[in-house]
Amino acid sequence: MTSSSTPSRGRPARLDRAGTVDTALDLLDDLGLEALTMRRLADRLDVRAGALYRHFTTKQDLLTAMAERMLGDLHPQSGAADWAERLRALARAMRRALLARRDGARVFGGTHSTGPHTLAFAESVLGVLRDAGFRDEDAARALMALVNFTLGHTLEEQAASVPHDDGTPAGPDRLRNAVQAGPYPNLQAALPVLTGVDFDAHFEFALDLHVAGLRQLRSRAE
Repeated sequence: MTSSSTPSRGRPARLDRAGTVDTALDLLDDLGLEALTMRRLADRLDVRAGALYRHFTTKQDLLTAMAERMLGDLHPQSGAADWAERLRALARAMRRALLARRDGARVFGGTHSTGPHTLAFAESVLGVLRDAGFRDEDAARALMALVNFTLGHTLEEQAASVPHDDGTPAGPDRLRNAVQAGPYPNLQAALPVLTGVDFDAHFEFALDLHVAGLRQLRSRAE
């Protein structure tokens, strides 16, 4: 008797779209984005590769679905009435959701999902800003700036954690060697922070700058 998960006589196995995305995310955690292929995913699901294309026309379609699924695990932790604290909570939640998966920021970048989780996040950010009195145009641009900042920070954070073959951090180590080998007194002075791995502190500092800029924008509009 043929297993129900194994295709027979060329017929594709019945795949569940949500389950396939979850399996793809697990494979991402195991292998990383570079090694995530449709064929490897099909092998993990014990189906023929062609069966995947019933749900995902291209690998980019799969990545978009994975990005959407990641934001399903986004849980802002703030009951504050202040709009700035609510905005901070949303940015932190997005960062946590991307960090929860290996190469999560790389998967999310450039996907432009229009799924319910992605739209709910954008709706929440816009709601915070519009309730705070920002004009619709400013709120829309502030949303894009917040998403781009959070994505960019998380992308660099995850890249810096990729080790060399000898196990040392990749990015900070390269920067330290380059700065120490040249005439860069200003970079030398800032090197402890620039090569530091306290990414929470880096993120919070930049987030404070973002919110401070929005406060100024709001005060000029009043």
